[in-house]
Amino acid sequence: MKKYLLLLLSAVIGGFIAVYTYEKLNSIHSNKENRRNLTITEQIPANNVISSTTLLQDRPEFVEIAEKTINSVVHVKNSLSSSDRISLEDLMFGRKQDKIQIGTGSGVIISADGYIITNAHVIDEAEKILITTNDNKEFEAKLIGSDEQNDIALLKIETENDLPYAVFGDSDSTKIGEWVLAIGNPFNLTSTVTAGIISAKARNLDITGRTTQSFIQTDAAVNPGNSGGALVNTMGQLIGINTAIQSQTGSYIGYSFAVPSNIAKKVIEDLMEFGIVRNGFLGVTGTALNNTIAKEFSTNETEGFYINSVEKYSGADLAGIRKGDIIKYIDEIKISKFSDLKGYLSSKRPNDLVVVDLINTNQRKKVNVKLNKNERISFNVIGILKNLSDEELEKYNKSSGVKISDFNRRYEKYWTDNGIEIGNIINNINGVKINSITDIQDILKEINNYNPLRIEIINSKNQIERFNFR
Repeated sequence: MKKYLLLLLSAVIGGFIAVYTYEKLNSIHSNKENRRNLTITEQIPANNVISSTTLLQDRPEFVEIAEKTINSVVHVKNSLSSSDRISLEDLMFGRKQDKIQIGTGSGVIISADGYIITNAHVIDEAEKILITTNDNKEFEAKLIGSDEQNDIALLKIETENDLPYAVFGDSDSTKIGEWVLAIGNPFNLTSTVTAGIISAKARNLDITGRTTQSFIQTDAAVNPGNSGGALVNTMGQLIGINTAIQSQTGSYIGYSFAVPSNIAKKVIEDLMEFGIVRNGFLGVTGTALNNTIAKEFSTNETEGFYINSVEKYSGADLAGIRKGDIIKYIDEIKISKFSDLKGYLSSKRPNDLVVVDLINTNQRKKVNVKLNKNERISFNVIGILKNLSDEELEKYNKSSGVKISDFNRRYEKYWTDNGIEIGNIINNINGVKINSITDIQDILKEINNYNPLRIEIINSKNQIERFNFR
Protein backbone atom coordinates (compact mmCIF):
# COMPACT_ATOMS: atom_id res chain seq x y z
CA MET A 1 0.00 0.00 0.00
CA LYS A 2 2.81 2.31 0.92
CA LYS A 3 4.40 1.52 -2.40
CA TYR A 4 1.33 2.81 -4.34
CA LEU A 5 1.06 5.96 -2.24
CA LEU A 6 4.71 6.74 -2.88
CA LEU A 7 4.24 6.36 -6.68
CA LEU A 8 1.13 8.61 -6.59
CA LEU A 9 2.92 11.31 -4.63
CA SER A 10 5.89 11.21 -7.00
CA ALA A 11 3.54 11.61 -10.02
CA VAL A 12 1.76 14.60 -8.46
CA ILE A 13 5.03 16.34 -7.59
CA GLY A 14 6.43 15.64 -11.10
CA GLY A 15 3.31 17.05 -12.75
CA PHE A 16 3.45 20.16 -10.59
CA ILE A 17 7.09 20.72 -11.51
CA ALA A 18 6.33 20.22 -15.24
CA VAL A 19 3.42 22.72 -15.18
CA TYR A 20 5.47 25.22 -13.22
CA THR A 21 8.41 24.89 -15.63
CA TYR A 22 6.14 25.29 -18.69
CA GLU A 23 4.49 28.42 -17.29
CA LYS A 24 7.84 29.93 -16.39
CA LEU A 25 9.36 29.34 -19.83
CA ASN A 26 6.22 30.66 -21.57
CA SER A 27 6.32 33.77 -19.42
CA ILE A 28 9.96 34.44 -20.29
CA HIS A 29 9.24 33.97 -24.02
CA SER A 30 6.24 36.32 -23.84
CA ASN A 31 8.29 38.99 -22.11
CA LYS A 32 10.91 38.79 -24.83
CA GLU A 33 8.24 39.14 -27.53
CA ASN A 34 6.69 42.06 -25.71
CA ARG A 35 10.04 43.79 -25.36
CA ARG A 36 10.80 43.20 -29.03
CA ASN A 37 7.36 44.49 -30.10
CA LEU A 38 7.72 47.44 -27.77
CA THR A 39 11.01 48.41 -29.39
CA ILE A 40 9.53 48.21 -32.91
CA THR A 41 6.45 50.16 -31.84
CA GLU A 42 8.59 52.92 -30.39
CA GLN A 43 10.80 53.19 -33.50
CA ILE A 44 8.10 53.46 -36.17
CA PRO A 45 6.22 56.60 -35.00
CA ALA A 46 9.45 58.32 -34.00
CA ASN A 47 10.83 58.03 -37.56
CA ASN A 48 7.52 59.05 -39.16
CA VAL A 49 7.20 62.16 -37.03
CA ILE A 50 10.73 63.29 -37.91
CA SER A 51 10.19 62.71 -41.64
CA SER A 52 6.87 64.58 -41.69
CA THR A 53 8.29 67.53 -39.79
CA THR A 54 11.28 67.74 -42.11
CA LEU A 55 9.06 67.70 -45.19
CA LEU A 56 6.80 70.42 -43.80
CA GLN A 57 9.79 72.57 -42.93
CA ASP A 58 11.23 72.22 -46.45
CA ARG A 59 7.98 73.09 -48.19
CA PRO A 60 7.55 76.87 -48.84
CA GLU A 61 4.60 78.81 -47.46
CA PHE A 62 2.58 79.25 -50.67
CA VAL A 63 -0.18 81.28 -48.99
CA GLU A 64 2.16 84.12 -48.06
CA ILE A 65 3.81 84.14 -51.50
CA ALA A 66 0.43 84.17 -53.27
CA GLU A 67 -0.90 87.01 -51.12
CA LYS A 68 2.27 88.97 -51.80
CA THR A 69 2.10 88.68 -55.59
CA ILE A 70 -1.44 87.98 -56.80
CA ASN A 71 -2.52 91.64 -56.86
CA SER A 72 0.35 92.57 -59.19
CA VAL A 73 -1.06 90.30 -61.95
CA VAL A 74 -3.74 91.71 -64.27
CA HIS A 75 -6.07 90.53 -67.02
CA VAL A 76 -5.23 91.85 -70.50
CA LYS A 77 -7.89 92.07 -73.20
CA ASN A 78 -7.12 93.26 -76.72
CA SER A 79 -9.60 93.91 -79.50
CA LEU A 80 -9.28 94.52 -83.23
CA SER A 81 -11.81 94.84 -85.99
CA SER A 82 -11.72 92.64 -89.08
CA SER A 83 -13.62 93.00 -92.32
CA ASP A 84 -14.44 90.32 -94.87
CA ARG A 85 -14.12 91.05 -98.55
CA ILE A 86 -17.06 92.89 -100.15
CA SER A 87 -19.57 90.40 -101.56
CA LEU A 88 -22.56 90.78 -103.90
CA GLU A 89 -24.76 90.65 -100.81
CA ASP A 90 -22.86 93.59 -99.33
CA LEU A 91 -23.42 95.66 -102.50
CA MET A 92 -27.14 94.87 -102.56
CA PHE A 93 -27.96 95.28 -98.88
CA GLY A 94 -25.19 97.49 -97.57
CA ARG A 95 -21.74 96.83 -96.12
CA LYS A 96 -21.60 94.46 -93.17
CA GLN A 97 -20.33 95.83 -89.90
CA ASP A 98 -16.77 95.00 -88.97
CA LYS A 99 -16.38 91.99 -86.74
CA ILE A 100 -14.62 92.54 -83.43
CA GLN A 101 -12.00 89.97 -82.53
CA ILE A 102 -11.08 89.62 -78.87
CA GLY A 103 -7.84 88.21 -77.47
CA THR A 104 -7.03 87.76 -73.79
CA GLY A 105 -4.05 87.08 -71.64
CA SER A 106 -2.29 88.23 -68.49
CA GLY A 107 0.17 90.91 -67.50
CA VAL A 108 2.34 91.90 -64.54
CA ILE A 109 2.45 95.36 -62.97
CA ILE A 110 6.13 96.26 -62.54
CA SER A 111 5.90 99.82 -61.19
CA ALA A 112 3.59 101.75 -58.86
CA ASP A 113 2.81 104.28 -61.63
CA GLY A 114 1.31 101.68 -63.98
CA TYR A 115 3.90 100.07 -66.23
CA ILE A 116 2.83 96.53 -67.16
CA ILE A 117 4.79 93.74 -68.85
CA THR A 118 3.11 91.05 -70.96
CA ASN A 119 3.79 88.89 -74.03
CA ALA A 120 4.02 90.51 -77.46
CA HIS A 121 1.67 87.86 -78.87
CA VAL A 122 -1.01 88.81 -76.30
CA ILE A 123 -1.37 92.33 -77.72
CA ASP A 124 -0.42 91.56 -81.33
CA GLU A 125 -2.33 93.83 -83.78
CA ALA A 126 -4.52 95.17 -80.95
CA GLU A 127 -6.48 98.36 -81.66
CA LYS A 128 -7.57 98.71 -78.05
CA ILE A 129 -6.05 97.20 -74.91
CA LEU A 130 -8.01 96.95 -71.66
CA ILE A 131 -6.48 96.07 -68.30
CA THR A 132 -8.50 94.65 -65.41
CA THR A 133 -6.76 94.57 -62.03
CA ASN A 134 -7.38 91.88 -59.42
CA ASP A 135 -9.82 94.21 -57.59
CA ASN A 136 -11.90 94.49 -60.81
CA LYS A 137 -10.86 98.02 -61.80
CA GLU A 138 -10.58 98.56 -65.56
CA PHE A 139 -8.10 100.78 -67.42
CA GLU A 140 -7.28 101.42 -71.07
CA ALA A 141 -3.60 100.78 -71.74
CA LYS A 142 -1.12 102.42 -74.09
CA LEU A 143 1.42 100.25 -75.91
CA ILE A 144 4.93 101.58 -75.19
CA GLY A 145 6.74 99.01 -77.33
CA SER A 146 7.14 95.32 -78.08
CA ASP A 147 9.84 92.85 -79.04
CA GLU A 148 8.58 89.87 -81.03
CA GLN A 149 11.85 87.98 -80.88
CA ASN A 150 11.73 87.72 -77.10
CA ASP A 151 7.89 87.87 -77.02
CA ILE A 152 7.82 90.78 -74.56
CA ALA A 153 5.66 93.93 -74.66
CA LEU A 154 5.44 96.96 -72.37
CA LEU A 155 2.14 98.70 -71.58
CA LYS A 156 1.24 101.77 -69.50
CA ILE A 157 -1.96 102.66 -67.67
CA GLU A 158 -2.76 105.95 -65.95
CA THR A 159 -4.04 105.84 -62.38
CA GLU A 160 -4.29 108.31 -59.50
CA ASN A 161 -3.27 105.75 -56.89
CA ASP A 162 -0.11 103.73 -56.56
CA LEU A 163 -0.48 100.14 -57.75
CA PRO A 164 0.90 96.94 -56.20
CA TYR A 165 3.79 95.74 -58.31
CA ALA A 166 6.13 92.77 -58.70
CA VAL A 167 9.83 92.99 -57.87
CA PHE A 168 12.30 91.46 -60.34
CA GLY A 169 14.47 88.56 -59.21
CA ASP A 170 17.65 87.18 -60.78
CA SER A 171 16.63 84.44 -63.22
CA ASP A 172 20.27 83.43 -63.78
CA SER A 173 20.55 82.32 -60.15
CA THR A 174 17.48 80.04 -60.26
CA LYS A 175 18.05 76.31 -59.85
CA ILE A 176 16.43 73.22 -61.34
CA GLY A 177 14.11 71.74 -58.71
CA GLU A 178 13.34 75.14 -57.16
CA TRP A 179 9.72 75.79 -56.14
CA VAL A 180 7.83 78.38 -58.23
CA LEU A 181 4.31 79.80 -58.53
CA ALA A 182 2.62 80.67 -61.84
CA ILE A 183 0.02 83.43 -61.61
CA GLY A 184 -2.28 84.43 -64.46
CA ASN A 185 -5.81 84.58 -65.84
CA PRO A 186 -6.51 81.23 -67.59
CA PHE A 187 -9.91 80.83 -69.25
CA ASN A 188 -10.77 84.49 -68.43
CA LEU A 189 -10.87 83.74 -64.70
CA THR A 190 -9.51 86.23 -62.18
CA SER A 191 -5.95 85.76 -61.01
CA THR A 192 -5.23 82.06 -60.48
CA VAL A 193 -2.22 80.53 -58.72
CA THR A 194 -0.56 77.19 -59.51
CA ALA A 195 2.60 75.69 -58.03
CA GLY A 196 5.42 73.57 -59.41
CA ILE A 197 9.17 73.36 -59.75
CA ILE A 198 11.69 74.53 -62.33
CA SER A 199 12.10 71.53 -64.62
CA ALA A 200 14.85 72.88 -66.89
CA LYS A 201 16.57 76.09 -67.97
CA ALA A 202 17.59 77.56 -71.32
CA ARG A 203 15.02 75.54 -73.26
CA ASN A 204 14.85 76.37 -76.98
CA LEU A 205 11.38 76.16 -78.58
CA ASP A 206 11.94 78.69 -81.42
CA ILE A 207 8.28 79.70 -81.11
CA THR A 208 8.55 82.82 -83.27
CA GLY A 209 10.43 81.00 -86.07
CA ARG A 210 12.84 83.93 -86.18
CA THR A 211 15.23 83.36 -83.32
CA THR A 212 16.57 80.88 -80.82
CA GLN A 213 14.76 81.28 -77.51
CA SER A 214 15.97 80.48 -73.99
CA PHE A 215 13.06 79.62 -71.70
CA ILE A 216 12.65 78.54 -68.09
CA GLN A 217 10.68 75.28 -68.12
CA THR A 218 8.31 74.51 -65.23
CA ASP A 219 5.68 71.93 -64.38
CA ALA A 220 3.38 74.55 -62.79
CA ALA A 221 0.06 74.37 -64.63
CA VAL A 222 -0.22 77.10 -67.30
CA ASN A 223 -3.25 77.25 -69.61
CA PRO A 224 -4.59 79.58 -72.33
CA GLY A 225 -4.86 83.05 -70.81
CA ASN A 226 -1.81 82.59 -68.58
CA SER A 227 0.42 84.12 -71.28
CA GLY A 228 2.04 87.26 -69.93
CA GLY A 229 1.51 86.24 -66.31
CA ALA A 230 4.07 85.97 -63.53
CA LEU A 231 6.42 83.15 -62.59
CA VAL A 232 7.66 83.90 -59.06
CA ASN A 233 10.09 82.23 -56.68
CA THR A 234 9.63 81.42 -52.99
CA MET A 235 10.58 85.00 -52.05
CA GLY A 236 7.79 86.37 -54.25
CA GLN A 237 10.27 87.75 -56.80
CA LEU A 238 9.44 87.81 -60.51
CA ILE A 239 11.79 85.35 -62.25
CA GLY A 240 9.88 84.84 -65.52
CA ILE A 241 6.99 85.85 -67.77
CA ASN A 242 4.82 82.84 -68.63
CA THR A 243 4.74 82.51 -72.38
CA ALA A 244 3.92 79.10 -73.82
CA ILE A 245 2.85 75.54 -73.22
CA GLN A 246 4.06 72.38 -74.93
CA SER A 247 0.84 70.59 -75.79
CA GLN A 248 -0.91 68.66 -78.54
CA THR A 249 -4.32 69.73 -77.23
CA GLY A 250 -3.75 73.44 -76.63
CA SER A 251 -4.13 73.01 -72.88
CA TYR A 252 -1.68 72.16 -70.12
CA ILE A 253 -0.41 68.57 -70.10
CA GLY A 254 2.78 68.76 -68.08
CA TYR A 255 5.24 71.53 -69.02
CA SER A 256 5.12 75.26 -69.57
CA PHE A 257 7.71 77.90 -70.43
CA ALA A 258 8.59 81.41 -69.31
CA VAL A 259 10.86 84.18 -70.60
CA PRO A 260 13.58 84.62 -67.92
CA SER A 261 13.19 87.82 -65.92
CA ASN A 262 16.72 89.05 -66.73
CA ILE A 263 15.86 89.03 -70.44
CA ALA A 264 12.41 90.55 -69.89
CA LYS A 265 13.82 93.32 -67.69
CA LYS A 266 16.51 94.21 -70.21
CA VAL A 267 13.95 94.29 -73.07
CA ILE A 268 11.59 96.70 -71.29
CA GLU A 269 14.44 98.95 -70.18
CA ASP A 270 15.55 99.19 -73.83
CA LEU A 271 11.99 99.89 -74.98
CA MET A 272 11.63 102.69 -72.44
CA GLU A 273 15.01 104.27 -73.19
CA PHE A 274 15.54 103.68 -76.91
CA GLY A 275 12.18 102.52 -78.31
CA ILE A 276 13.90 99.39 -79.69
CA VAL A 277 15.84 96.49 -78.21
CA ARG A 278 19.62 96.79 -78.43
CA ASN A 279 21.43 93.46 -78.14
CA GLY A 280 25.06 92.89 -77.37
CA PHE A 281 26.84 90.83 -80.02
CA LEU A 282 29.68 88.44 -79.19
CA GLY A 283 30.55 87.65 -82.82
CA VAL A 284 30.76 83.85 -82.97
CA THR A 285 28.83 81.04 -84.59
CA GLY A 286 29.08 77.38 -83.69
CA THR A 287 27.40 74.33 -82.27
CA ALA A 288 26.76 72.66 -78.93
CA LEU A 289 29.06 69.77 -78.15
CA ASN A 290 27.94 66.22 -77.49
CA ASN A 291 29.72 62.87 -77.78
CA THR A 292 29.18 62.58 -81.55
CA ILE A 293 30.23 66.15 -82.37
CA ALA A 294 33.20 65.88 -80.02
CA LYS A 295 34.50 62.94 -82.06
CA GLU A 296 33.93 64.89 -85.28
CA PHE A 297 36.05 67.79 -84.00
CA SER A 298 38.60 65.52 -82.29
CA THR A 299 38.08 66.90 -78.81
CA ASN A 300 37.59 65.19 -75.46
CA GLU A 301 35.10 67.88 -74.37
CA THR A 302 31.47 66.76 -74.59
CA GLU A 303 29.98 69.94 -73.08
CA GLY A 304 30.35 73.52 -74.22
CA PHE A 305 29.92 75.65 -77.33
CA TYR A 306 32.32 74.82 -80.18
CA ILE A 307 33.17 77.90 -82.29
CA ASN A 308 32.94 77.35 -86.05
CA SER A 309 33.61 80.94 -87.09
CA VAL A 310 34.43 84.34 -85.63
CA GLU A 311 33.05 87.57 -87.09
CA LYS A 312 35.84 89.88 -88.26
CA TYR A 313 36.31 92.96 -86.05
CA SER A 314 33.79 91.64 -83.53
CA GLY A 315 34.43 91.72 -79.79
CA ALA A 316 35.34 88.03 -79.86
CA ASP A 317 37.80 88.60 -82.72
CA LEU A 318 39.49 91.53 -80.98
CA ALA A 319 39.75 89.49 -77.75
CA GLY A 320 41.64 86.72 -79.57
CA ILE A 321 38.90 84.10 -79.69
CA ARG A 322 39.39 81.79 -82.66
CA LYS A 323 37.73 79.02 -84.62
CA GLY A 324 38.03 75.74 -82.71
CA ASP A 325 37.85 77.34 -79.26
CA ILE A 326 35.24 75.93 -76.88
CA ILE A 327 33.25 78.29 -74.65
CA LYS A 328 32.59 76.75 -71.22
CA TYR A 329 31.32 79.72 -69.18
CA ILE A 330 30.39 83.38 -69.62
CA ASP A 331 30.48 85.43 -66.41
CA GLU A 332 30.41 82.12 -64.48
CA ILE A 333 27.21 81.04 -66.29
CA LYS A 334 27.68 77.51 -67.65
CA ILE A 335 27.36 77.25 -71.44
CA SER A 336 26.31 73.80 -72.68
CA LYS A 337 24.27 74.76 -75.75
CA PHE A 338 23.50 77.73 -77.98
CA SER A 339 20.35 78.64 -76.04
CA ASP A 340 22.53 79.06 -72.91
CA LEU A 341 24.73 81.47 -74.86
CA LYS A 342 21.79 83.22 -76.52
CA GLY A 343 19.84 83.52 -73.28
CA TYR A 344 22.65 85.15 -71.36
CA LEU A 345 23.69 87.52 -74.17
CA SER A 346 20.03 88.58 -74.57
CA SER A 347 20.36 90.25 -71.18
CA LYS A 348 23.39 92.27 -72.34
CA ARG A 349 23.86 95.45 -74.37
CA PRO A 350 26.46 96.81 -76.78
CA ASN A 351 29.67 97.87 -74.98
CA ASP A 352 29.00 95.58 -72.00
CA LEU A 353 32.06 93.60 -70.86
CA VAL A 354 31.79 89.84 -70.32
CA VAL A 355 34.35 87.29 -69.14
CA VAL A 356 34.53 84.28 -71.45
CA ASP A 357 35.99 81.09 -69.98
CA LEU A 358 37.12 78.86 -72.84
CA ILE A 359 39.39 76.05 -73.93
CA ASN A 360 41.97 77.07 -76.52
CA THR A 361 44.22 74.32 -77.92
CA ASN A 362 43.55 72.22 -74.81
CA GLN A 363 44.47 75.12 -72.52
CA ARG A 364 41.90 76.74 -70.23
CA LYS A 365 41.88 80.54 -70.27
CA LYS A 366 39.67 83.54 -69.58
CA VAL A 367 39.34 86.56 -71.87
CA ASN A 368 37.49 89.84 -71.48
CA VAL A 369 35.20 90.64 -74.40
CA LYS A 370 33.53 93.96 -75.16
CA LEU A 371 30.23 93.26 -76.89
CA ASN A 372 29.46 94.99 -80.18
CA LYS A 373 26.22 96.41 -81.45
CA ASN A 374 24.28 93.67 -83.17
CA GLU A 375 24.56 94.26 -86.91
CA ARG A 376 22.57 91.14 -87.87
CA ILE A 377 18.93 90.14 -87.90
CA SER A 378 17.03 86.96 -88.73
CA PHE A 379 14.54 87.30 -91.61
CA ASN A 380 12.86 83.92 -91.75
CA VAL A 381 12.16 83.55 -95.48
CA ILE A 382 15.79 84.40 -96.35
CA GLY A 383 18.03 83.80 -93.34
CA ILE A 384 20.52 86.04 -91.52
CA LEU A 385 20.80 89.59 -92.86
CA LYS A 386 23.65 91.88 -91.89
CA ASN A 387 24.65 95.53 -92.30
CA LEU A 388 27.39 96.07 -94.87
CA SER A 389 30.83 96.73 -93.41
CA ASP A 390 32.80 99.89 -94.23
CA GLU A 391 34.93 97.89 -96.68
CA GLU A 392 31.82 96.53 -98.43
CA LEU A 393 30.21 99.97 -98.59
CA GLU A 394 33.33 101.28 -100.32
CA LYS A 395 33.46 98.26 -102.64
CA TYR A 396 29.86 98.69 -103.78
CA ASN A 397 30.04 102.50 -103.70
CA LYS A 398 27.13 102.71 -101.24
CA SER A 399 26.54 104.80 -98.13
CA SER A 400 24.48 102.07 -96.44
CA GLY A 401 23.03 98.65 -97.12
CA VAL A 402 22.16 95.14 -95.92
CA LYS A 403 23.49 91.85 -97.29
CA ILE A 404 22.60 88.17 -96.98
CA SER A 405 24.98 86.71 -94.40
CA ASP A 406 23.52 83.20 -94.24
CA PHE A 407 20.50 81.31 -95.61
CA ASN A 408 17.72 79.70 -93.65
CA ARG A 409 18.33 76.04 -94.49
CA ARG A 410 14.63 75.54 -95.18
CA TYR A 411 14.75 78.01 -98.09
CA GLU A 412 18.41 77.80 -99.14
CA LYS A 413 17.77 75.63 -102.22
CA TYR A 414 15.07 77.99 -103.47
CA TRP A 415 17.42 80.98 -103.37
CA THR A 416 20.48 79.27 -104.82
CA ASP A 417 18.38 77.74 -107.62
CA ASN A 418 17.32 81.28 -108.51
CA GLY A 419 20.87 82.59 -108.63
CA ILE A 420 20.95 84.30 -105.21
CA GLU A 421 24.15 83.92 -103.19
CA ILE A 422 25.48 84.82 -99.76
CA GLY A 423 26.76 88.39 -99.96
CA ASN A 424 24.01 89.60 -102.31
CA ILE A 425 22.41 92.89 -101.26
CA ILE A 426 18.80 93.37 -100.12
CA ASN A 427 17.57 96.37 -102.07
CA ASN A 428 13.88 96.69 -101.22
CA ILE A 429 11.18 94.90 -99.19
CA ASN A 430 7.50 95.73 -99.75
CA GLY A 431 8.42 99.03 -101.36
CA VAL A 432 10.70 100.12 -98.50
CA LYS A 433 14.31 100.96 -99.36
CA ILE A 434 16.60 98.90 -97.11
CA ASN A 435 19.49 100.89 -95.62
CA SER A 436 20.11 98.99 -92.38
CA ILE A 437 18.75 96.16 -90.25
CA THR A 438 16.65 98.79 -88.44
CA ASP A 439 14.52 98.94 -91.61
CA ILE A 440 14.18 95.14 -91.44
CA GLN A 441 13.06 95.38 -87.80
CA ASP A 442 10.33 97.87 -88.75
CA ILE A 443 9.14 95.64 -91.61
CA LEU A 444 8.99 92.58 -89.33
CA LYS A 445 6.58 94.48 -87.08
CA GLU A 446 4.22 95.08 -90.00
CA ILE A 447 4.20 91.82 -91.95
CA ASN A 448 2.17 88.73 -91.07
CA ASN A 449 1.44 85.36 -92.63
CA TYR A 450 -1.48 86.74 -94.64
CA ASN A 451 0.15 89.70 -96.40
CA PRO A 452 2.13 89.31 -99.63
CA LEU A 453 5.88 89.82 -99.43
CA ARG A 454 7.86 91.53 -102.22
CA ILE A 455 11.65 91.38 -102.11
CA GLU A 456 14.24 92.96 -104.41
CA ILE A 457 17.79 91.58 -104.30
CA ILE A 458 20.89 92.83 -106.13
CA ASN A 459 22.71 89.71 -107.35
CA SER A 460 26.40 89.13 -108.01
CA LYS A 461 26.00 90.55 -111.53
CA ASN A 462 24.66 93.81 -110.09
CA GLN A 463 21.22 93.00 -111.46
CA ILE A 464 17.97 93.44 -109.52
CA GLU A 465 16.03 90.21 -108.98
CA ARG A 466 12.42 90.48 -107.81
CA PHE A 467 10.60 87.82 -105.75
CA ASN A 468 6.94 87.70 -104.68
CA PHE A 469 5.58 85.53 -101.84
CA ARG A 470 1.95 85.01 -100.89
